[in-house]
Amino acid sequence: MTKPLNRYAALIEQIFVTHYCPGLTEFVFERDELSTTATKLGIVLPKNLGDVLYAFRYRVPLPESITRTAQNGMVWIIKGAGTGRYLFKQARLSRIEPDESMLPIKVPNATPEILLANAFDDEQALLAKVRYNRLIDLFLGMTAHSLQNHLRTTVKGIGQIEIDELYVGLNRKGSQFIVPVQAKVGKDQHGVVQTGQDISFCREKFPNLICRPVSVHALCNNRIAMFELTLSDDEIRVIDQKHYTLVPAADISTDDLRRYGIGE
Repeated sequence: MTKPLNRYAALIEQIFVTHYCPGLTEFVFERDELSTTATKLGIVLPKNLGDVLYAFRYRVPLPESITRTAQNGMVWIIKGAGTGRYLFKQARLSRIEPDESMLPIKVPNATPEILLANAFDDEQALLAKVRYNRLIDLFLGMTAHSLQNHLRTTVKGIGQIEIDELYVGLNRKGSQFIVPVQAKVGKDQHGVVQTGQDISFCREKFPNLICRPVSVHALCNNRIAMFELTLSDDEIRVIDQKHYTLVPAADISTDDLRRYGIGE
């Protein structure tokens, strides 16, 4: 027996069906269609209308009735296309998954004990650990400073976006950088939409700074995976990946230090 769709899935499925024809790889739809479609289906809309689209762009997969229409090796994504407009588009399947075989680098845990005792197991707690332990500095090889977190803003041609944390940085050559950071915990996946939006935002707001997007994933045993990303033809590419484990300083042995010194 087919499981009935929840109201979010029913809405997005109906909007897709209204526009899609076999062979079509992209189409634009309006935000207002959520209201008209909800009325048509007899669905009570949530107070935050934008949460419907946010859910499918960042949190949950699209209904199977939509995903099965994508070409081999492709997936449907939803991109911002301006104020109140969105683009359903097929893009190459891109997954950012930590390589469990990588040797984690032990870092003396500088996170305040009171924060560890009271923090929630969410993106904000992960970002706090990254900030207190200067993991952006270590990973990218620069001096980095947190400019703003939980940034909600708009980008021309895209609309509203959200960046978990934004850093500015400086390297020893004097080059200056803008670093948008997206944090993922649990089974959350970093998507191509987020990287594209982050890069577009940085180009628009900070045209003279070098953009280096980073994705941070919380793993088990206080292990944190970090990725430097770029975007090529709507496909995420990983430039670099490193894993860090936050430990008491006493847990870093002389053998660890010798191992990390290889190749320096």
